[in-house]
Amino acid sequence: MKESLFDVLMYLFENYMEDDSPLFSDPERLKLQLSDAGFRHSQINKAFVWLEDLAQGQEQELHPLSTTASSIRVFHPEECRKLNVECRGFLTSMQQLGVIDTASRELIIDRVMALESEEIDLEQLKWVVLMVLFNQPGLEAAYSWVENLVLDDISAELH
Repeated sequence: MKESLFDVLMYLFENYMEDDSPLFSDPERLKLQLSDAGFRHSQINKAFVWLEDLAQGQEQELHPLSTTASSIRVFHPEECRKLNVECRGFLTSMQQLGVIDTASRELIIDRVMALESEEIDLEQLKWVVLMVLFNQPGLEAAYSWVENLVLDDISAELH
């Protein structure tokens, strides 16, 4: 059996989200297919909650922020425990390059903090970034940029 919430989210993202699958219109059928794929019901339900919270996070700004170009994001100690220096640097770089904005960054951090893992690595963070950008209208170019980055990393690992 596959164990983690992240595993369920990855499975959903890789197998259903890109195809605009009609299964999302029938959550019970999708849950059954996930169960048949070896996921536990508790993890499946948590994944659906995670995705619902992602959708709600886009509808309402999580943290109404007014920032300037010189603003610096200070991470909470809990965020530092879950996001190592490499992950925090990646998020900062993504924002400085204009790939993500402040609201997207905060939504990414919120979704990372909602994962059950005590710490996530850079590869997992990149997948969360992809999931968040995929679900935000108007950020198709940013999504493509990160998707290429992730796929290049996977390709490099295979060679």
